Amino acid sequence: MSLQNIYILAIESSCDDTAAAVMHNGKVLSNIVASQKIHEEYGGVVPELASRAHQQNIVPVVDQALKKAEVNKSQLSAIAFTRGPGLMGSLLVGTSFAKSLAYGLGIPLIDVNHMQAHILAHFIEEDDFEKPPFPFLAMTISGGHTQIVKVKSYSEMDVIGETIDDAVGEAFDKSGKLLGLGYPAGPAIDKLAKLGNPKTFKFTKPKVSGLNFSFSGLKTAILYFIQKQVKANPNFIEENLNDICASIQYTIIGILIDKLKLASKETGIKHIAIGGGVSANTGIRQALRDGEHKFGWITYIPKFEYTTDNAAMIAIVGHLKYLDGAYAEQNVMASSRLKI
Repeated sequence: MSLQNIYILAIESSCDDTAAAVMHNGKVLSNIVASQKIHEEYGGVVPELASRAHQQNIVPVVDQALKKAEVNKSQLSAIAFTRGPGLMGSLLVGTSFAKSLAYGLGIPLIDVNHMQAHILAHFIEEDDFEKPPFPFLAMTISGGHTQIVKVKSYSEMDVIGETIDDAVGEAFDKSGKLLGLGYPAGPAIDKLAKLGNPKTFKFTKPKVSGLNFSFSGLKTAILYFIQKQVKANPNFIEENLNDICASIQYTIIGILIDKLKLASKETGIKHIAIGGGVSANTGIRQALRDGEHKFGWITYIPKFEYTTDNAAMIAIVGHLKYLDGAYAEQNVMASSRLKI
């Protein structure tokens, strides 16, 4: 097939969203996501339930992606899929389906690193969205990961800083649970934070050397703070919810921006990109834009639908690897702890 007519079907199943996308020459034709609501009542993702839901969703989601894109299976150039990292049971569903479909169609199979995909989502062909030049710094922030990555090319990436305990998404979710906000709590905290004063309550930022992050200490500090205040005033949370959320979010954003400032200073790189589900947070996005004026950064923020787990980001990596002929073998295995 002509390199000017590349159709990639991508499958993403690393956590609790079953997603499929069809891409034509780097442009998204469809990007379908089936979310699993069942985890909300448990306050977090239950791996066994997630894998079962993927089995139920994957065929209709792929079928819908192909229909919306108006592409037949016979037109596909390759199948791309998330190999890892993620929940093993969930990854196995997508991996097995992708391998079987590629084998049945007799077309290349392309394995994708989920975290690299969050970074390379910036290279999806979209109007009015600039692509970062190499090298650039990428901060990937999600429920399971917090990393600063030096991106030298599509395939050369070095993790120069990462969390040593909880990820930033966990910090939001665990704080939200203390406040009775349910799961996931990040969007709720973001919404309430807009109504509060971010400097009402002061939380100490964890002291971690270098470019690494830590959020477990902050989570504990928030727990003790809430317990103390509620003991003195049982209505404390209800009476101060907006200010509490604003103060928590302000502290978390401060931790992220401080590390980005240090990374930019140490590497001399001013081009900064973000990715991952938590990059949908409006406070973080604004702080990054503010960095353009304060620190001389040139920032890149992805389209909203490419921030949370989705298959379009898997498709762009599949497209780039297809151009390089970087195909996977049929014996490729899912890896829950796959590294960049």
